Amino acid sequence: MDERHPHRSPPVAAAVLTAVLTAVPTAVLTAVLTVVLTGAAACGTSSAGAPAARPPATSPEAVTTTGGPSPPATTIGSPATAQPPPRPGARLPKSPTALATAVRETTARLGDAVDAWIGGREAAPGEPPEDVVLLALHQQRLYRHAARHPDLASRAFARLHRQLKAQATDNTEAIRELLALARPISPDAVFRTRRPRPAAELLGHFERAERRFGVEWEVLAAVMFAETKFGRVRSDSHAGAQGPMQFMPATWRAYGMGGDVQDPRDAVMGAAHYLKASGAPGDYRRALYAYNPSRAYVEAIQRYARQMRRDPRAYYAYYNWQVFMLTTAGERRLTGP
Repeated sequence: MDERHPHRSPPVAAAVLTAVLTAVPTAVLTAVLTVVLTGAAACGTSSAGAPAARPPATSPEAVTTTGGPSPPATTIGSPATAQPPPRPGARLPKSPTALATAVRETTARLGDAVDAWIGGREAAPGEPPEDVVLLALHQQRLYRHAARHPDLASRAFARLHRQLKAQATDNTEAIRELLALARPISPDAVFRTRRPRPAAELLGHFERAERRFGVEWEVLAAVMFAETKFGRVRSDSHAGAQGPMQFMPATWRAYGMGGDVQDPRDAVMGAAHYLKASGAPGDYRRALYAYNPSRAYVEAIQRYARQMRRDPRAYYAYYNWQVFMLTTAGERRLTGP
């Protein structure tokens, strides 16, 4: 999965990310790769022609991210305080009250940080500032923590106001659904990551694909987010799926329109083409199930897309989530600060 920008017939699409990875271009990491499910089970076909389900060697959420632009998916809360953002390894809350407070404050501060970064523009101007990267990572870690402790999450979210509760529930359930698909890999597995393209550039790819095929940009962004954390994951999946949108070779030949599966723009356009042919926008559930035949995957994508529809800043928040590997020896974060 190298980051090339070769030929392309019809203009083809991209993904979502710009500089969240501190400064790690293409890191070859030997470790757990359960994060690559990031391509939770991308677009592929079985010998019978039906898309082949790909059990995540790492679920899209086994893959978490930690840096990059990330606006709070939904509610904002109160104004940001002057306190410094949480460090990458900050302790996670153990009580319902503490978790509710952390979610509320982190969401509010992240929303303010994203607003300051975007500055009223429709797209972010450049690399995300440190506070956005760190707050987005902390938000991601909070929701991953909640996903692994459902009782704690339920009691904590009951303390949130309706809109924030809906956001927290969608994010936590999406992570839980994707983690359920993840399959731990050997700690010795070789896993490659890279810097994602800028958030504004990827957003442009998603929007162009929507104009051409009618598939909502939020759905396309959610797919790339789940599959490769906006292109951070460079390795092919264990099943052979490739590129930022994780296409199986046969499916790419049929829907890639002569583009490069590794090129974000081409990959996004190919994904929109495939989803359109599979029923979108009329029936997103059917189209997403064709992309990856897993009910859990379909639910997760719809939850993420819903948050971006409710508040476009959620896109920038997700853009800054990092990649985590799920191995037989435990989890490990591969990207971010």
